[in-house]
Amino acid sequence: MKPHLKVGSLAALSVPVACLVFALKYCAYYLTDSVALYSDALESVVNIVAAAAAWWAIYVSQKPADTNHPFGHYKAEYFSAVFEGLLIILAAFLILYQAWGAIVNATHKLQQPQLGLAVNIFSGLINAAWAFILINRGKKHRSPALEADGRHLVTDVITSFGVVIGLAAALLTGWTVLDPLLAIAVALQILWQGAQLLYKSAQGLMDIGLNAEEIAQIRKIISNHAEGAIEAHDLRSRQAGRLIFMEFHLVVPANMTVGKAHKICDRVEQALHKKLGAAHIVIHIEPEDEAKLPPGAENVPFA
Repeated sequence: MKPHLKVGSLAALSVPVACLVFALKYCAYYLTDSVALYSDALESVVNIVAAAAAWWAIYVSQKPADTNHPFGHYKAEYFSAVFEGLLIILAAFLILYQAWGAIVNATHKLQQPQLGLAVNIFSGLINAAWAFILINRGKKHRSPALEADGRHLVTDVITSFGVVIGLAAALLTGWTVLDPLLAIAVALQILWQGAQLLYKSAQGLMDIGLNAEEIAQIRKIISNHAEGAIEAHDLRSRQAGRLIFMEFHLVVPANMTVGKAHKICDRVEQALHKKLGAAHIVIHIEPEDEAKLPPGAENVPFA
């Protein structure tokens, strides 16, 4: 199966998985009447909408380039991640509202807590397994929407097990006020994760470059496969969803033929594609008087 089809299939499968987890968490809330479990179930509603949005964004991002979008539709995934971040923040405020109401209502009591906690733990295990799959596949295929969905599920798993621990403490101590207080803690954690997701998605929309480690790998690949060239300089990169854009200048001897220079470029591009996958690479050939390093530098270093 092609990589983009794998990503689309995983995104589509996330919707029924999110629905199953929500059903289990709502069942846990129904059994216990716990505000903390209600907050956990409410976040799962966000998961369903976010999974559907991620699937839509990945579907759009896979459309081929056209006249109006000559570089493709890859950035559509970032819109999904932004939408998911906004939903997470909205869920956090709804949880805070519900928790405050429970604190004001001092008569709040828990019902059938043991059974409800068992159901919630089971749903958390499902989320943990699916989050691992989404993050792993999202990184492999450079899918911001898939990875964002997986990381959101990680926060869901953390809060779910935090809720379980907190409610267990409330049962042991008899302090039922721990239930709404725990819901507030969950809401603040969700709020922070939503803000981080919004920031990361905004960076993608603003054409953030590759990180230092990736740039170092690219420079090493160019140096190892550009035999015959003098140097490379002015490397620039940006990432748009699964596609990487990069350009750099490659200095060659002034008497080198166009054919030989082209072969060097082909060799470098093939090596970069093998390492990076989907990438749009532009190499600008320059004569040796454009070199920025002193004569005699070896192994096609970067200026």
